[in-house]
Amino acid sequence: MSRSRRVVGRLLAPAAAVGTAVLVLAGCAPALDGSGASAGLGYCARMVTNSGGLEDRSFNQSSWEGLQAAQAEYGIDVNAIVSTSETDLAPNVQQAVGTGCQFILTVGWELADATLDQASKNPGIHFSIVDELVDAPNIKSIVFDTAQAAYLAGYLAAGVSKSGKVATFGGGNQPPVTLFMDGFVDGVAKYNEVHGTAVVALGWDKAAQDGTFTGDFEDIAKGKTFTQAFIDQGADVILPVAGQVGEGAAAAAIENEGVSLVWVDNDGYETLPAEFRPIVLTSVLKNTQDAVVGIVGNDLDGTFDNAPFVGTLANGGVEIAPYHDRSSLVSPALAGEIDGLREAIKAGVVVVTSPSAPG
Repeated sequence: MSRSRRVVGRLLAPAAAVGTAVLVLAGCAPALDGSGASAGLGYCARMVTNSGGLEDRSFNQSSWEGLQAAQAEYGIDVNAIVSTSETDLAPNVQQAVGTGCQFILTVGWELADATLDQASKNPGIHFSIVDELVDAPNIKSIVFDTAQAAYLAGYLAAGVSKSGKVATFGGGNQPPVTLFMDGFVDGVAKYNEVHGTAVVALGWDKAAQDGTFTGDFEDIAKGKTFTQAFIDQGADVILPVAGQVGEGAAAAAIENEGVSLVWVDNDGYETLPAEFRPIVLTSVLKNTQDAVVGIVGNDLDGTFDNAPFVGTLANGGVEIAPYHDRSSLVSPALAGEIDGLREAIKAGVVVVTSPSAPG
């Protein structure tokens, strides 16, 4: 079994609202009553964010965009309940259940216990949770083998680095975070193996499963400070795996000539403020949107099941984004190597491993 926490049995311990969608900020609005359900289907879905908030330029935002896409495709009613602190999490899942909706989507490993608790108490409601494996008859986990795509990003980073140093850091030492970091440093190592180089990856020791962490996912100032420290050590490509903290990494990168950023979860070129576009090399993508749309569709047609969805390169669940304004840094030869590596991973010729891999 992977290091991803699998919760089983009983509990042991920029997306603006559209259509009928309403954002509910915990403590600042009354509980939803579910009365806005689509007249045609009588079906509604609710999402609960983790404490990173809705517009986190990360997986909360991507998950919400997926639920909005399901609204557009199926004509259902969707709302998001936004958590602002850890103390909001369990009450917000309970609030979502109280709306009477048929489907509840929760986002982040922090919501695993609360999701399992409410799923156990409400077997007639279907749940999905993003980025955590939770084993229950009415919960479908949505997880991603991001190490595969991060491997490509690490190979790319090593290939474009002029200093011979790249870096990564996380918000916390948690499997969904370290999975990116494992893939990234292994991709750097693969580049070194192929090219006989010695590009150094700062910030993460895969063997020790330890490295540099800010301790949270919201403090942008920390992201800037940590990134500047890596830049001062010579790193010229930075991968932050820290939600909103990563915006501070972008701020540091743009202030230092020749430094590039690798974003995570969604395409940072599209989701970060436009001022940061010139420094975004690529992004390690999780196709949360399509996964959410598909699961809601299955729920509507009666084929919902609890088998986890695991996004990979082969099924399109993970990928790297285009190089956008940084494409001039990527030679045709390097781009070709990455394309070949992608196909080798899909075919199982190259196997990307991590103790945090889902499954």
